[in-house]
Amino acid sequence: MKEEKLVALTPQGIGHQFAFYGDSCSGVPDALHEEKLAKVNAVVRRLEPVPEFIVFPGDEVIGLTPDEAELRSQWRQFLDVEMAWLNESAIPIFHSTGNHTTYDKMSERVFADVMAHLPRNGPPDQPGLSYFVRDGDLLLVFVHTLWSGLGGEGHMELDWLGTTLANNSDAKWKFVVGHHPAFPVNGYAGTYQRNIGDEYIEEFWNTLTDNGVMSYLCSHILAFDVQCHAGVLQITSAGAGTAHRMPEGLEYLHCVQMAVDADGLRYQVFDEDGEIRETLSWPPSVQERFEPLKRGHNPCDLAHQRVSNLLTLLRLSGTVSGANARQTILAALEDNGTCPFWIGVVGRQRQLTIVMQPERGRSPHQWLGPCFTECQELNLEILLNGQMGPGGFLWRETGSTAWTGFIGMSAWGAERLIWPENLYVGQMGETDTDTEYEGELSVSIEAGSRQS
Repeated sequence: MKEEKLVALTPQGIGHQFAFYGDSCSGVPDALHEEKLAKVNAVVRRLEPVPEFIVFPGDEVIGLTPDEAELRSQWRQFLDVEMAWLNESAIPIFHSTGNHTTYDKMSERVFADVMAHLPRNGPPDQPGLSYFVRDGDLLLVFVHTLWSGLGGEGHMELDWLGTTLANNSDAKWKFVVGHHPAFPVNGYAGTYQRNIGDEYIEEFWNTLTDNGVMSYLCSHILAFDVQCHAGVLQITSAGAGTAHRMPEGLEYLHCVQMAVDADGLRYQVFDEDGEIRETLSWPPSVQERFEPLKRGHNPCDLAHQRVSNLLTLLRLSGTVSGANARQTILAALEDNGTCPFWIGVVGRQRQLTIVMQPERGRSPHQWLGPCFTECQELNLEILLNGQMGPGGFLWRETGSTAWTGFIGMSAWGAERLIWPENLYVGQMGETDTDTEYEGELSVSIEAGSRQS
């Protein structure tokens, strides 16, 4: 029986649409990962229209062997058997390096050899490891996030990246692709192992923001994740067949199908059965019809609604006090006193902090935002986007267009919040005296527009 086609997102007018998935760790006949990759590939093959191209951000084969013959055998199995269907479809596929495939100089040499069809326009000392693809108004830049010439895993060269982006500044849509995330995913963090090395992250991300990159596409952490920093998305897809998950029971095998056009980026995430599990339109569209809240108790107009179905925008203004104590800006309380959602200023650094406790009796999770100085003006917007998982808490200065995510170490986020009936501004409940906000404060809330 022929399986039904899956409707792919297509650009509205001029644009591009493509598939993005990585981390299969396959290349061994009859192994578990081969079976899982086949299921994900079957979903990609059902997309209609077919992708213009595929981005595969690394770890195609299990690799990690000192035996060059064994490594080459795995690559032959992956390219000539498991991905042979691409030869019939004529869909180009572009690969980045990964920790299973380029873990030493030998494996880097093998990668460059088996990927001889990819462009050789990267740094002179990284032939076949870093490169870029220019297709009219689209630019894809592939970076090697574990270059042996600088130390291996987590180490990357940045001068070439900056030059390449600057030389292609006229491209309308720019994507950078690499294996390691820059920012932690689902709480999995660790310099050089889980993420790009700490000393590279600031310069790397500044290079992306300064050059108008839309998104950094990465892999490595076996999950799907999206977050935004200084207006640039980090989208992680590592569900192409590796049978393990991070964490197990919450993440799933998947592929991502994307479209970009004049309105921005849209994606849908398909699981191995072809079901859509997650979607996003970026940038978010917010109507900004604010209703001011008074200090103290306010009935919640969003009561009993799930944030997963909403975009909720808060606008905060006032003055930050000099107190070091925990100070409440907004608390959402159940009638029994449970606080599933809290925003406030915490500690000596006066750090804007979100705390979520959707289940009573379970430990709350925290997301950390910007820090403030004493008497600093507070003039921010906070966005709760239930379609972005743990990356769905974002902030920006009022008047800015660039969102930045709060930093968290959770594998879930705003989608678990169901708004309770009570909102408190500047205090946590009627009798709160311990966490009252000591500075000037004004809070307003947009009533919750649905994601388009």
